[in-house]
Amino acid sequence: MTSSLGLRIEQPHGDSALGDWRYVHNAVIPVQPLSLAEVRERAGRNRLDLARAGGVLVGSTTVRPPTDGVATVIARVLPAHRRRGYGEELYAHALRRAHALGATTIETCVLASNEDGLRFAHAHGFTEIERYVLPGSTIPWVDLRRE
Repeated sequence: MTSSLGLRIEQPHGDSALGDWRYVHNAVIPVQPLSLAEVRERAGRNRLDLARAGGVLVGSTTVRPPTDGVATVIARVLPAHRRRGYGEELYAHALRRAHALGATTIETCVLASNEDGLRFAHAHGFTEIERYVLPGSTIPWVDLRRE
């Protein structure tokens, strides 16, 4: 799929593309870096997508399929590509995917230190439902929900 901003969004296939998804994840969430093996495992249970603009990697999405109607949607944009509308496009794409899987309620999670991500979530109607710190970390995660 190519968006109105020229953003090409597609599922990653093969280790090279999964490595690109991993790069975006680890750049946006440096406190919880994933190995390629962990990304392969996630690709088996979640819907992962990559976004490129003009062939340049700009972001990724994760959609965790719904449980009891609740799906988790995560859109990540690399810092150098923020404030260009890519987050809007990625978020809309991931929402469509979640709704197609049967989601009636959408959640997201954002690292508390990611002020851009929290601002984006609040601007899109999400409200905080929980904060927690994972073992071995010092930065809280923020879970947010939008009915």
